[in-house]
Amino acid sequence: MPSDTSPLAPSAPPAPRLLRRWDLGDPQRIAPLPESGPHRAWRVETAAGVVLLKRYGAEADRRRVLFEHSVRTALDEAGLPVPAPVPARDGRTLVRADGQGHAVFPWTDGTRREGLELSLRQCHELGELLGRLHAELDRLTPPVQQSLLVPTSRAADAVAAVDGLLAALPPDGDDFAALARRRLAERRALLVELADHQPPEAEAFAVGYVHGAFDARNVLYGRTRQVAAVVGWGGLRIAPFAGDLVRAAAALFAGHGEERGLDLDRAQAFVAGHRTAFPLDAGQIYSAVHRLWWEHLCDLGPLRRHYLERRDPAGAADAALVAWWTQNLDRTLEAFAAPYTSAARADLVGHLDGP
Repeated sequence: MPSDTSPLAPSAPPAPRLLRRWDLGDPQRIAPLPESGPHRAWRVETAAGVVLLKRYGAEADRRRVLFEHSVRTALDEAGLPVPAPVPARDGRTLVRADGQGHAVFPWTDGTRREGLELSLRQCHELGELLGRLHAELDRLTPPVQQSLLVPTSRAADAVAAVDGLLAALPPDGDDFAALARRRLAERRALLVELADHQPPEAEAFAVGYVHGAFDARNVLYGRTRQVAAVVGWGGLRIAPFAGDLVRAAAALFAGHGEERGLDLDRAQAFVAGHRTAFPLDAGQIYSAVHRLWWEHLCDLGPLRRHYLERRDPAGAADAALVAWWTQNLDRTLEAFAAPYTSAARADLVGHLDGP
């Protein structure tokens, strides 16, 4: 049996004695959850109820994990739907055993819903929740230096990377390789054509601690269809609030229609909801939309994984989104900034109050 200091295989089930470090009673059933990233987790039924036991990967930084725990505890105490870690008998939230860190969280019974399943009102409410999280994170976390200078991907570098990928394709490949060549050539042409649309080399944004992955994977809904828990706090970091908002909207509402574009009505309702809880400067939101579009345009990872490595089918959807976003850039910018104009706000309220 391993000692409390010997390394344990990442997927090895937790020893029942580990759970005695918490005041939970003996475990009655331990079931592994699907692996996601470097960490492992189990659903544990105990005499005190159902909990989630998390084992952190070897590369997890102790101070970072403890900071995340303190933030989650503060958000929970502020009344937000964020599961806080359960302290062990000695008061610690991070318990080391078998050479690895462990934490226990309340179990949340909930379901995930894609952003395109939500009504406009539900999109507004979800945006308001993200705004409340931003407001509380800004209030509860240590002050950070303002403003953050965000670097910009260079069109010339992306073009050179496309040329490298094109050179790596076999000259006499199959039909899929021919499709890969066509998609890469299309992206190269866009980068050359739109090089003058590149955002500034560095741009100042108001920043603070953000969730970093507020999307359909990390929002759980209860039986009443209200948000029961926001999970997935491993990406907690300092970043622009406007960028976190725009990135969340793009992740939630992409894939609309045959052209795989953004559902701009839902995105607009989401941004309007956020504004009610944590107003931002309209210019920063405009810049964040422009910058995220540019990041997608310059990001060749999805194309490489799908068309060259022949994995990650999401690469085709990403390529379609880039094409749609490029064709509809002005519409997208206007939709995201619209909640900050009085006429658009009045029109949106009418939609939300309608049948």
